[in-house]
Amino acid sequence: MRLWTVHPRYLDAKGLVAAWREALLALKVLRGATRGYRHHPQLIRFQAHRRPAVAIAAFLHGLADEAERRGYRFDRRRIVARRTRVTIRETEGQLRYEWLHLKRKLRIRAPERAREVRRVTAPAPHPIFRLVAGEVREWEKRTG
Repeated sequence: MRLWTVHPRYLDAKGLVAAWREALLALKVLRGATRGYRHHPQLIRFQAHRRPAVAIAAFLHGLADEAERRGYRFDRRRIVARRTRVTIRETEGQLRYEWLHLKRKLRIRAPERAREVRRVTAPAPHPIFRLVAGEVREWEKRTG
């Protein structure tokens, strides 16, 4: 499960669909509708929000906005929460780590997309995240 800090505009089509599916699963977890994944590290920042299900719903709306911009149709009825303005603080180090991780994935999975984002040096975060100074988060499962 990867709930990206980076803005969904950088994801390739497969990545955007995967993020949607994983965030829908996260919504089920946060609403207590499934027993699996309850302790997944990617959920920590949403679980820390005063209204976790509302926070992940806002994340899902951000993904759906990007999907619509590209002409895809994600079923917002699956979000089951009205659109609400949510802000979660995330570290610049976490964003930088995920950006490098995403670029590695894109080079393998979507080389054309990798070329499109190659020159981006300061990626934007997903709309719900507000960046603060800091390193990669302790819950991150580092690879590479």
